[in-house]
Amino acid sequence: MIAITGASGSVYAKLLLDKLIQINDQFSEIGLVFSKNAKEIWEYELNDKSFNDYPFKQYEPDNFYAPFASGSAKYDTMIICPCSMGTLGRIASGVSDDLISRAADVILKEKQKLIIVPRELPYNLIHIKNMETITLAGGLICPATPSFYSKPKTVEEVVLTVVNRILDLAGFEIDSKRWGD
Repeated sequence: MIAITGASGSVYAKLLLDKLIQINDQFSEIGLVFSKNAKEIWEYELNDKSFNDYPFKQYEPDNFYAPFASGSAKYDTMIICPCSMGTLGRIASGVSDDLISRAADVILKEKQKLIIVPRELPYNLIHIKNMETITLAGGLICPATPSFYSKPKTVEEVVLTVVNRILDLAGFEIDSKRWGD
């Protein structure tokens, strides 16, 4: 399951979805949820509405009948990319007031893989403590902090250093530049 919030960094979400299409033989299904303002931010930052072009089933953020709103659906991985600090805070506090925070709560209670990609800087102490809480609950925090040892030449190549790391954490087999290659 992929959730996209209204945090700045829509390019991370776009390239993540693009990469998932390339490795579609490694999963059976992906549910996709955009927060209430995520599509607006995507359109503003990327100057397009390509969020409508992906073959993944989309769910409204207030649809608590989505399968991943229940542990009985057996979803094993959730990626929130980018993740706003508001969403991160609601998850850390156990507030399940939308499908994204409910699905994250389900993933954590079922001891499955929750990967959160916060896109904020600098962090304040509340952000750090919320990330600590989620980490202690079993979640993985993967900040949108690119690496540069692959010598990226474009913004997309920089972003892919994070996207590839997210996919590694999720357990996908991908081709990417590795340290020491």
